[in-house]
Amino acid sequence: MKKTNAARILDKLKISYELEEYEVDLEDLSAVNVAQKMGIPAEQIFKTLVARGDKTGVLIVCIPGGSELNLKSIASQSGNKKVELVPLKEVQQLTGYIRGGVSPIGIKKSYPVYLDDNALNYAEIMVSAGARGYQIVIKPADLVKAVDAVTVPFLDRN
Repeated sequence: MKKTNAARILDKLKISYELEEYEVDLEDLSAVNVAQKMGIPAEQIFKTLVARGDKTGVLIVCIPGGSELNLKSIASQSGNKKVELVPLKEVQQLTGYIRGGVSPIGIKKSYPVYLDDNALNYAEIMVSAGARGYQIVIKPADLVKAVDAVTVPFLDRN
């Protein structure tokens, strides 16, 4: 199993994690599909989205796999009036990662990272390891520490 840049960064920070490999399906790069392949609930795998706020610029958002981002909520939480997801064609240029392999760890430029606070309900969560076919299993508090994330509620709660 190859070690990704995100894994090397965690090693350097002396943060404990596990690197897991899965078979990539180029027809379905969704977090829900990855969660099924990894044998975990979609709520425990966190997809990394790249958004842009009208005041703060680019921001990184990690939400549970089966969820949709509440754009009004993230705008409010991040000090913006409006937030939109960046077009897919911009993701690699902004992060250094390709679609289906965007990790919140090791992004080529320092952007603010927001983690849905549902992550704190789990002993461990999964995020992309920065390459298709690889996931990092990590304690939510360790992810927060590694990327200096802010934990906030994004999803509409019933």
